[in-house]
Amino acid sequence: MTNELGTRMRQLRKRACLTQEQLAELAEVSVSTIGRLENGRLPEHRLRTLQKVAEVLNVKPEEWQRLTATLDGTQPALADPAEVLIPADTRGEPTPAAQPEEPVPTGQPGEPAPAVQPGTRTGAPAPAAPLPAPGTAVSWPAGPLADAAASLAREVGRRWQREEKHRRVHDPFPLPVRYQPAPAVLMDRPENIQRLQPGVPARELDLNGDLRTVADTYRSVESQRLVILGRAGSGKSILAIKFVLELLAAPASPLRVPVILSIGAWDPLTVTPRDLLVDHLLRDHPHLARTTSEGATLAAELVDSDLILPVLDGFDELAEALRGPALEALNATSHPVVLTSRRDEYARAVREVHAPLVLAACVELADLSVEDLAAYLPRTDRLGNSLGSRGATGVWGAVLDELRAYDTAASIQLGQVLGTPLMVTLARTMYSEVPGNDPVELLDTARFPTGRHLEEHLLANFVPTVYRHRTPERADPARGQRNRDPEQAERWLGYLAHSLATGAHERRDLAWWRLGASVRLPIRVLHTALLGGLCMFAANWLVMLFAVSFGYIPSVQTSVMLEVAVFGLCSAVVFGLAHCALAAAGRTVAVPTQVRLRLAAVTPGVEHRPVREIRTRFGVGLLGGSVLGVAHAWTTAMFRALAGTVPHADLIGAALQDTLALALIFGLTAGLTFGLVAAFEAPVDIAAAATPMRLLSVNRATATRQFLVLAAAVTAGLAVCGRVVVGLLQQVLPWTLVWPLDEALLLGAVGGLGGSAAYVLALTAWGQWLTVARFWLPLTRRLPWDTAAFLDDAYRRGVLRQAGAVYQFRHIRLQQHLARVHGGSGRGTSYVKPGLRRRASEGRASPEGR
Repeated sequence: MTNELGTRMRQLRKRACLTQEQLAELAEVSVSTIGRLENGRLPEHRLRTLQKVAEVLNVKPEEWQRLTATLDGTQPALADPAEVLIPADTRGEPTPAAQPEEPVPTGQPGEPAPAVQPGTRTGAPAPAAPLPAPGTAVSWPAGPLADAAASLAREVGRRWQREEKHRRVHDPFPLPVRYQPAPAVLMDRPENIQRLQPGVPARELDLNGDLRTVADTYRSVESQRLVILGRAGSGKSILAIKFVLELLAAPASPLRVPVILSIGAWDPLTVTPRDLLVDHLLRDHPHLARTTSEGATLAAELVDSDLILPVLDGFDELAEALRGPALEALNATSHPVVLTSRRDEYARAVREVHAPLVLAACVELADLSVEDLAAYLPRTDRLGNSLGSRGATGVWGAVLDELRAYDTAASIQLGQVLGTPLMVTLARTMYSEVPGNDPVELLDTARFPTGRHLEEHLLANFVPTVYRHRTPERADPARGQRNRDPEQAERWLGYLAHSLATGAHERRDLAWWRLGASVRLPIRVLHTALLGGLCMFAANWLVMLFAVSFGYIPSVQTSVMLEVAVFGLCSAVVFGLAHCALAAAGRTVAVPTQVRLRLAAVTPGVEHRPVREIRTRFGVGLLGGSVLGVAHAWTTAMFRALAGTVPHADLIGAALQDTLALALIFGLTAGLTFGLVAAFEAPVDIAAAATPMRLLSVNRATATRQFLVLAAAVTAGLAVCGRVVVGLLQQVLPWTLVWPLDEALLLGAVGGLGGSAAYVLALTAWGQWLTVARFWLPLTRRLPWDTAAFLDDAYRRGVLRQAGAVYQFRHIRLQQHLARVHGGSGRGTSYVKPGLRRRASEGRASPEGR
C-alpha cells in the first residue's frame, strides 16, 4: 500500500470534517489503525478495514477505483469495487461500478441523505458480500491471514465430521429434520432480508427444506443472517453441524469460515459479540493466538476482517434476563450470523426488544411424522431382525401400529414425544439396543399420564442403559475405558451436571480446567495456601539434607528445622493471599496455557511474545517475589531474636536491611524469570489442541517444562541478583550486607524448587486439575480417581459430546435432568434397575412431582 493511498484517505477524512478519533469511532476501528492507513502502512489483508472507513466517508465508486488503483502489484485485484464496497442490487448481483451511488434515504423516498456529521454514522450498513453459487471459484487474499483462514476451515471440517460420526447421525440414516418458514412476526421484513432499494418489490422467500438443503437455503438469503427455531431436541444442533459441513464441502471455497459456538454462558452486558467470537477461537484453536505485524492475534484479525461466520447455538440457554440484551447486541451489527433457539424463548426476546434479529430470515423445524418413525425405528432393531421373530418392524411393530391409528390418547401423546430426534434417539437406545425391553410400555397412560412423564422416563433410563449394555469402542482398560458401575457413573455425571448449574449463568461447556471451580472458595484458598506452604517446606528440607550430605553445613539443628517450618507457614500465607487477590479480580480459575516453551520462539523470523505480555509477567513476578522476600526476611529476623544472635537494639535495623535487600532480590529474580519464560513462549500447534484430552496433554507437558525452567532460572537468578543488589546497596547505604555465593545458591534452590512447584501446582490450569480434579474431588467421592479416562469414556458412550476443547452433555435436557436428580450432593442416584422401571418413572415424573 503506497503513500498515495494514505494521502487520498487524509483528503477524504478532511472533506468529511472528521478527526482521526471521530473516524475511528464511526468505523469501529482503533485510532492507530486510522493512522497506519493514512501513512500508507495498512497491511494488504485488511481490506475489510478499508471498506469500513470508505463507507463512513461516503466514498463514491469512481473514488474507490482510484483508491484501489494505488495498491501495489502484490495486492489482490480490486478493479470491481462491487466485490468489497458497492451494495448488491435487488437480485443479489453487483451493481456496476460506473453507475452513480444511490443516496441512502432516511425519510420519504427520494429525500437526500444528510451530510456527514462528526460522531454520527451515515447511511445503512453495507451488506455482506454475497455467498458464491456452488461451483464458483473463490479464494482468500494471499498472506498469513489467508493461510490461517484456510487451516481453520480444514480443522473445523475435520472436527465436525468426527463429531457427526460419533453422534451416529448416519446410523442407519439421518432422521429427516425438516424446516419451514417461521411466523412473519419472528423475522425481519422481506425487503430488508433481500437488501432491496426503496420501491423494488420483494420476491417470495423459499424457506422450506431439510438437512440436505440448509446450505442452499442460507445462500439464497441475501443478508446472510438466519435464525433456526425449534422445540427442545428438535435437531437444531444437528442442523447447524450439517450446515457447516455442507458449506465447507461445497466446490466453491466459502468467503467466511463457519464456526459453531455455544452461547449459553454469554453475558452480553459485559462481552461484545466480537470478543465472544475471538475468545472462542482462541480457546478451541490456540494456534490463532499468534500475533500479526499490527500486534493483534490471528483470531482477532480473522474476525475483524469478516472472515468468520458465527453459528451461535443455544440462544434459549441464555439466562432469561440476558436474552433481550443479547438480541440487542446482535441487532447492533449487520454481519452474517446463524442463530439457533427454541421458539418460545426467542419470541419472548423479540417482544422484549420490539424487533426480531434484524435483516434475518427465520425458519422453524417441524416434528417427525409417524411415517418418519416407521421408516427409522425398525431399522435400528438389528437384533430382532437377525432373530426373525419380530417381523419386519421388529420390537416396534405394536407401537407403530398404535401410532398409525392416532385415535387414542396414548398414541397422540407418544407421537408428540417421539416427534423430536432427541427422544427418538433415547427411545432407540433403551429399546432397540437392549434385549428384553419392550417399548409397548410407553403406551401405558396409567404410568405415563402426560408427555412430560414419558420424556423423564426416557431421560432417567438413558445413562443406566448405556453403562449397562454398551461397551465403548476400542475399549482400553488402562485408559479407564471399561465397564463401569451404572449407579456410580450416574452419580458422578450428576455432580458434573450440577457444577455447570452453579454460578450466575448455567453453562454448557464442561471444561476440565474449570472442575476445581465447583469447590467452595474457602476450600480453594486453603488448597492454594497448603500447596504453597508444603512445596516451600519440602524444598527447604530437601536442600538442607543436600547441604548436610555434601558438608556445606555440619548438621540440621532443631532451631533450623523450626525456622524452615515457620518459613513454610509464611509461604502458605503468601500464596493464600495471592489466591484471595485473584478471587477479588475474578481470575481464580486458571485457563489452559495456549503456548509452549521453545527456543525457536526467540530466533529471527519466528514471532515473539508481545512486549506488553513480557512486561506484565515481569510486574506480576516482581510483586509476588517481593512479598515472599519480605516474609523470608521477617521470619529470619524472628529466629535471630529467639536465638540471641543479634542484639535486640540492632534487631529492627537488621530486619529492615534484610527486608529491603530480600524484597529487591526476590522480586527482581521472579520478575526477570517470568519475563524470560514469556519470551520463550510460542503458540501451540493446531493439531495438539483439537480435543480436551489433547489440550490437557499439551498443558501437562508445558507445566513440566515451566517447572524445570523456572527452578533453574530462579536458582541462578537469586545468586546473580543477590550479588548485584547487595553490591549496589553497600555503595548507596551505610549498611554491612553479606551475600555469600554458596548461601545464595542454597537459598536459590529453595526458592526455585519450592516456588516453581507451588506456582505450577496451585496457579496453573493443569496444576489445579491435578490437585483438585484428580485428588480432592475423588477423595470426597464426587468424581472417580481416573477422571480424565471417565470423561473420555462418557464421550465414547455418547453421554458427552465434544465441542472443540470442551465437553458438553449430549443435550441440555439430559444435563438439567442429572443436575436436578442429584443436586450436586454426590450421594443420590437415579439408577433404574430393570425390575424397578415403573417405580423410577413414576417417582420422577416431573419437577413438580418431586
